[in-house]
Amino acid sequence: MGIQMKYQFIEQHKQEFPIIVMCQVLGVSESGFYAWRKRPDCQRKREDAHLRTQIRQLFTTHQGRYGSPRLHAELKGQGKRISRKRVARLMREAGLGAKGKRRRVIPTRRDASHPVAPNLLQRNFTATEPNTKWVTDITYIPTIQGWLYLAVVLDLYSRAVVGWSMSASCDEKLAENALQMAVSRRRPHVGLLHHSDRGCQYTSYAYRGLLKRAGMIVSMSRKGNCWDNASMESFFGSLKQECVGNVIYASHEQARQSLFEYLEIYYNRQRRHSTLGYMSPLAYEQQRIGMLK
Repeated sequence: MGIQMKYQFIEQHKQEFPIIVMCQVLGVSESGFYAWRKRPDCQRKREDAHLRTQIRQLFTTHQGRYGSPRLHAELKGQGKRISRKRVARLMREAGLGAKGKRRRVIPTRRDASHPVAPNLLQRNFTATEPNTKWVTDITYIPTIQGWLYLAVVLDLYSRAVVGWSMSASCDEKLAENALQMAVSRRRPHVGLLHHSDRGCQYTSYAYRGLLKRAGMIVSMSRKGNCWDNASMESFFGSLKQECVGNVIYASHEQARQSLFEYLEIYYNRQRRHSTLGYMSPLAYEQQRIGMLK
């Protein structure tokens, strides 16, 4: 350990241990340490100032959505050698913090006359191949024109959004359009496990017909158990936190544009996902498919 690193260690741990003891243990003089602290612009401070600027730029680029883990991954991806603790410290010093989570309310409702399926997913939110397990759900977005409803289909392999639909009505067609987009895009093989809640949008005759024609195996959450579809809960939590925030959109069109940019441009292609080793869904799929070739 060089003398500069020793001084930095002492500075970082001065609240935990006496400075004179650390100087003795590390073999440096106390006077030398205090002289180092008095330097007007030491190397560490210059590095911190430069890193804070980069962190602010990345924080702005991602519209305040990234906390220290993802910013750390972003910096590492750019070849920077920096610890996650240092990123967290510099963010605190710069007054930067990721957007807080918001609670969502489930708008789906059950129709007791519709048949339901057992929970075959059993909270196993992992998949070894694309298009083998899909989960889906509906949420709503506030606008001055009224609620805009959003249905999303998620592939558990990469957490990619494979289908989505938006409407002013929370009806069966909303869910059907999201599923049709997913099937058209991904063209899954027969036997895909499709998991949803027991809302009437997913138990309707028309929706069950789409699932049957696609050869999908139907799985549904148990009544009133949101944890059975925790991956969708987590996704909508991120969307409400990172895209919507405290915004009340002026119109459905404004909300549609914002949600489209988040789903297709940001989430699938840019956002680093913790369960994917801080890779984006698209990058993860491209890497894994490349490894199989």
